[in-house]
Amino acid sequence: MERFMELYQTVYRDLYRLAYYYMGNTEDAEDVMQDAVLAAYEHFGALKKESAFRSWIFRILVNRCRKNLKKRGRREIPVEELYGMEEQTELDTQAEALELLEILSEEERLIVVLTVFGGYKGEEIARLLHRNHSTVRTKYRRALKKMEQEIERAAGSRSGDRKNRRKEVQG
Repeated sequence: MERFMELYQTVYRDLYRLAYYYMGNTEDAEDVMQDAVLAAYEHFGALKKESAFRSWIFRILVNRCRKNLKKRGRREIPVEELYGMEEQTELDTQAEALELLEILSEEERLIVVLTVFGGYKGEEIARLLHRNHSTVRTKYRRALKKMEQEIERAAGSRSGDRKNRRKEVQG
């Protein structure tokens, strides 16, 4: 138990970040974290190398996230949950990041989240997902491109909205 807790403490924040960005809200992230950690603890004795703990527990968490989302069907995050204030806040930034992740396929989202929030390298992600490293790299670049295009599209539509408002005020 003590060794499990020591190893768990080294990855807790990254696990939570992954769960949060995967699930979309605090409550679901905490629930899936609890399930994953309990499952990992119960099977800790089967782990052959402690050096594999990080990737092993992340894999358990990802599987729990997928199972949870599949079981209840992927739901939209309520707008009220994400936007409560007029000015740009950290919550708005998080909401925008979540919206961007939503445009990605499940595998692309997982690759981006593991890279950005989990700190994994392409080779590690390839091993976790049982994919070729070049496939992971390509999917990562493609996902970033999709997100970039969405940001540009959103910026273009906001700029168009401002122009239309100016015309209405002037007209």
